[in-house]
Amino acid sequence: MLSASQSISSVRAFTRTSTVTKRASSVRGPVKVNALTCSTADFKVGLSLEIDSNPWRITEFMHVQPGRGAAFVRTKLKNLLTGNTNEKTFRSGEKFELAEVTKDTMQYTYMDGDDYMFMNMETFEELRVPPLAVSKFVKEGMDCGIVQWNGKVIGCEVPNPYTFEVVQTDPGLKGNTASGGDKPATIETGAVVTVPLFVNIGDSIIVNTEDGTYKSRA
Repeated sequence: MLSASQSISSVRAFTRTSTVTKRASSVRGPVKVNALTCSTADFKVGLSLEIDSNPWRITEFMHVQPGRGAAFVRTKLKNLLTGNTNEKTFRSGEKFELAEVTKDTMQYTYMDGDDYMFMNMETFEELRVPPLAVSKFVKEGMDCGIVQWNGKVIGCEVPNPYTFEVVQTDPGLKGNTASGGDKPATIETGAVVTVPLFVNIGDSIIVNTEDGTYKSRA
């Protein structure tokens, strides 16, 4: 068992050592944190990768083992900045950085100038989103998925499908309830959707918000 004097000496020695360690570490500057990585073996639909300084999301992939030559992975990727889809092939085992992409549910509350204001309904924190990042199907009070990459808003995912009211379209044709052509209709968000001729102003329609197509009357 250590005596009281020995214990005090040990504490002082430990304190001196810790001080030296802290001073030495401060001289080295900030600690660099390496980005998370993955390989083709970790691929799955929905995984986000950073390739050529852009965030990409895997929408399809297939591992291929040819009779001759090295194995590879054929993928279909969506650029989260532009929305474009590209097909890319990678060597089996190739490594990538994971894109730091987050998605939070926030409610669209109001416009402030040209920007859309969204609120986290749990923390009541507000977020200003530029119009280029907002879907044309966003309406006031709608809960959306706000997608951010490296702290920057790059997307706004709206519920799919969703019901909207038609506010402007040409008069419908009586008796035409199934087919016979189509026409443009403006919904309450200002977006224009191609609808059947029998749809009228005031009708509620169900829209595929991913591709903007009419599904049915509500």
